[in-house]
Amino acid sequence: MSSRIRPALGAAVGVSLLLAAPAASAASEPAEYVTVDPTGQVAADGTVTLSGTYRCQHSTGLTFVSSSVRQGSEIRRYGIGGTSAVCDGAEHRWQNSGKAQPDAVKPGAAHVQATIMELRLRNGLPLPYFHAVRDQDVTLKTR
Repeated sequence: MSSRIRPALGAAVGVSLLLAAPAASAASEPAEYVTVDPTGQVAADGTVTLSGTYRCQHSTGLTFVSSSVRQGSEIRRYGIGGTSAVCDGAEHRWQNSGKAQPDAVKPGAAHVQATIMELRLRNGLPLPYFHAVRDQDVTLKTR
């Protein structure tokens, strides 16, 4: 190969690798995430059930998937349970159930926030470490 072609070939290979790298990383999934199913349930007794999937890795403390719901222009969020999370890098399902104040949550449009939160010890104190957060509009249906 001539001495003039090698630098041009090297530059072309370098540019193609550089251009391919963002496409490959954009197509890959995030290492940690939480999703919320588009439909939740409200039972006659006011129990709300929310669900979705999650993936997290490298937890050292107690780790949970927590969820909350709000409706309409209400600023107040109502906590809807918490589920222990396994942070092994695999995708898992979560489901939380709980009751808000009486008649606070009704079937219809709602906004859910789901969080993967770990309690990590720092200087002997358990402090929150957030692996992932997801805000999602959902529809609550009567169970």
